[in-house]
Amino acid sequence: MAEDSDTGHLRLVGAVAGVGSGLTKVTVGHGFDTIKTRIQCSPPGTYRGAIDCLLQTIRNESIFALYKGVTPPAVGWAAIDSVLLGSLHNYRLFLIRHHFTELTPGSGKKRLTLVGHGLAGLCAGLTSAFFATPMEHLKDRQYRGPIDCAKQIIRSQGARGLWTGFTGSLAFRSNFLWLFLSFEALMRGFSQLNGTPYEISAATANFLSGGFASFAFWGMGIPADNIKNRMMATPHTLARPSLVATVRQIYALGGLFGFFRGLGPSLIRAFPSNASALWVYEGLMRTLGAEKTRH
Repeated sequence: MAEDSDTGHLRLVGAVAGVGSGLTKVTVGHGFDTIKTRIQCSPPGTYRGAIDCLLQTIRNESIFALYKGVTPPAVGWAAIDSVLLGSLHNYRLFLIRHHFTELTPGSGKKRLTLVGHGLAGLCAGLTSAFFATPMEHLKDRQYRGPIDCAKQIIRSQGARGLWTGFTGSLAFRSNFLWLFLSFEALMRGFSQLNGTPYEISAATANFLSGGFASFAFWGMGIPADNIKNRMMATPHTLARPSLVATVRQIYALGGLFGFFRGLGPSLIRAFPSNASALWVYEGLMRTLGAEKTRH
């Protein structure tokens, strides 16, 4: 494993597989994400809930509004997941080389510990924030398109304006610790079914583990997601908001409940989107010959 982990091929396959994951995530989840973001960033009382937001959006803008601005996210998520999952794979290899390992029961082979999977997820999430922050700005619906959005933000705030909400993005993306720790724990749980009447395939285990792990991610990450989205929704003509000021604003407007706005749509979206994305990612990793570095 150590010899294989030093090859350039294995260092790159995570990024390649991440592109497939990102495109899958957009295809499955963009409509849900549109509803979630509108609920979080609209004044309290605008919508009575996710269904009301869905109906108002379709009534006022047509069903295609759910996929408004889908091209930038498609490109963006492909790039973001390439960075996220490519760096995840390399952080896992790094931790394996530095002995965050344990013996696999039954086979005696070395594998990354659950703590190692969590650390790799944390580091990968923080790394991806550098790319995710400007990409998320470019899908803002108040502009004519991503180019217009970038031009207006840069004109008002300089290039740094594209990273408005960066601290919120770091806080949110640190929760990939929970996603990948939970994913691995679930995969190991499903592996205990091998040799029993309830045995399932690796692909099915990937799908189910990705879906259920996403609940841990969103359960822990929704407050930071609200903070991040509120920071990014601040008009570019105003001063760039700080994380602390945004926390105070959310609390003043909605109390503690304000930090959990959009949780329902997030959870509804989470299972199909993440289950499909991680199913694609893990399948591509197996195809590309890198699956053995995970276990």
